[in-house]
Amino acid sequence: MLAHTSKRLTTRITDHVQEKLQAAADLVGATLNQFVVQAALEKADKVIESESTIVLTRRESLRLLELIENPPPRNEKFVQAQARYKRIKNGAGSTAK
Repeated sequence: MLAHTSKRLTTRITDHVQEKLQAAADLVGATLNQFVVQAALEKADKVIESESTIVLTRRESLRLLELIENPPPRNEKFVQAQARYKRIKNGAGSTAK
């Protein structure tokens, strides 16, 4: 089953680049367009994953877990910010009714 396509991507490339891409597409039995789109999607997935993931060392992850389980005491600025957040949240909720 073919997916419905409605967008077009156009780019200019050198003969060398086109030849190389075509050779790779031929090796996997795909058209040049199919190959380029698949390669771009794979790269996009890697970029999105790498930008969406935080990598911590063992020491950092243990420290994070310690802070989650035993958070430091709340200082005055935190308490003020929390109260301001609750006021804004409650004020926004009451106007939506």
